[in-house]
Amino acid sequence: MSTIVVSNIKATGETASRAVSGICGSWCNWDDSSSVNDSLNVSSLSDDGTGIDTVNYSSSFANGSYANGGAARENSNGGEAYMRISTTHTASATRWICETETGTEIDGEMRTVSAHGDLA
Repeated sequence: MSTIVVSNIKATGETASRAVSGICGSWCNWDDSSSVNDSLNVSSLSDDGTGIDTVNYSSSFANGSYANGGAARENSNGGEAYMRISTTHTASATRWICETETGTEIDGEMRTVSAHGDLA
């Protein structure tokens, strides 16, 4: 396998280039049974209890200062569901908690997260 080394990247048709370090380093989409539907740079998903899952990265980030974002859909009554990061946030994994607007932890019907930062 060949490796291409660049400091900036520009898609066909774009006029501006962007730093390679800003692209998504990992993303994952999973369902209420903690079964991964699709992912990038995810080695495994740990079911740590109702509404709590840990996304383990295939290739670690350079440090724990990468940016995370997540979204969820509740499956029971169609209400709002939210994703938040627990205290476990390392270069190699992030633990996510899915909860309702009242703070009850739930296994959301669909959960999706992304992480942006430099890989090690």
